[in-house]
Order: sequence, then C-alpha cells, then structure tokens
Amino acid sequence: MSDNTRSISILVADDEDRIRKLIADFLIREGFEVLEAADGAQTLSMCSGSRKPDLIVLDVMMPLMDGFTVLAELRKTSDIPVILLTAKSSETDQLSGFRLGADDYVTKPFSPSLLVARVQALLRRRGMLGSHSAQCGNVRIDELAHVAYVNDTALELTPKEYDLLLYFIENKGVALSREKILNGVWNYDYFGDLRTVDTHVKQLRSKLGESGDMIVTVRGVGYRLEVR
Repeated sequence: MSDNTRSISILVADDEDRIRKLIADFLIREGFEVLEAADGAQTLSMCSGSRKPDLIVLDVMMPLMDGFTVLAELRKTSDIPVILLTAKSSETDQLSGFRLGADDYVTKPFSPSLLVARVQALLRRRGMLGSHSAQCGNVRIDELAHVAYVNDTALELTPKEYDLLLYFIENKGVALSREKILNGVWNYDYFGDLRTVDTHVKQLRSKLGESGDMIVTVRGVGYRLEVR
C-alpha cells in the first residue's frame, strides 16, 4: 500500500454486485478507499455530500438514471474525474461520454488491472498521486520535470509528442485506435484529420531512435506500445 493512496476514495458505480466487488478488490489492493453505488440516483447523492469521492468509475447502463445522465448532472457542479465503464464500444458512444465531460472510458469486458492503471494515471494527471516516473522498457518520463528519456538521454519532444508518449506508456500493452488516441491526447473537440495521429507517431518513433519500434502498428486498429 502506498501512503499517498491511503486517503484517496474511489466511487465504483455499477448495478452489478459482482462487478463492483471485482473492481473494489483490485483498488483496495492498491491502497485506495472504495465507496459503492448501485444506481445513478445513489451515485449523484454520494457526490453531493460533504465527503465527495476523489474519482468515479461510472457504469453507463444503470437503473433509475444511466451513466450519461449522471455525468451530465455531475458536470453542472463538479469536475470530479470520471472513468466511464461501458459495454458500448462504438465511436459515437465514446464521443458522447467525452462531450459530457468524461475523462476516460473502459469497455466491458475489461481487465481489472488495466482499469486500476487508468485510475492511477488519471489521478496522476490531476496531481493527486504526487510525483511519478512513468516507464516502459528503457523509455522513461519524469512527469514533474516534464522530460522524457531513452536510457539517460533526454529527448527533445514537442508538447504533443510528450503527451502522446505519456499516453502510450499509461496504456502500454493496449491496442489503441486512432480515434481513442485523438480523444486522449488532443481531446474530443479536436476536429482535425486522423492522419494527425499517424504524423505524430512517425515523429515520435524517429526521436525514440532504436526504441521507436516499441510503438507497433496494429493493423485495422491503430497502435500499441509493446511491453519489453
């Protein structure tokens, strides 16, 4: 258990007891405090009291009030980070979530370990987990200094190349579509061409040198950062 996760509370909102327990077990193992809600109305109620959660894992398909409605209501008064948990994987549903103010999404069926990694990455971006050095193989990012390294050599990256590399490392081993990368790095309201992703990946690979081949092309999907 890490000292800086002990006071961080995560609200897991899902109508399935089994899913809530599965997520809670993995979060508790990492030192987080876990709160639970079984429907949308209960979720909103738990976010309006004096003791609000630090992050919400929010299922879209819930009784009384679905996750999209909860998120829309929540964003009227709060910027609590939200990860949507959904069985829907279409681009339209994902964009709807981002437009309503979701910070990330995970599609069912999901890996609990991956979900926990997403929780930790989002909390780090919000400055709630203190200092952190993200790493994959010999590629490392010092998030406090905002510098990326291959071995001990600092790289000269543009801001977007840095964000792209950090996004890959936070999602290492996961096949990411160009749309998801665009949403995660450029945000949902970027209306540029998807080839922007390809251009930045090409530039990033070049700057990583021999380590650039860690970013592999997944045919018909997008890209994946290989774990080595």
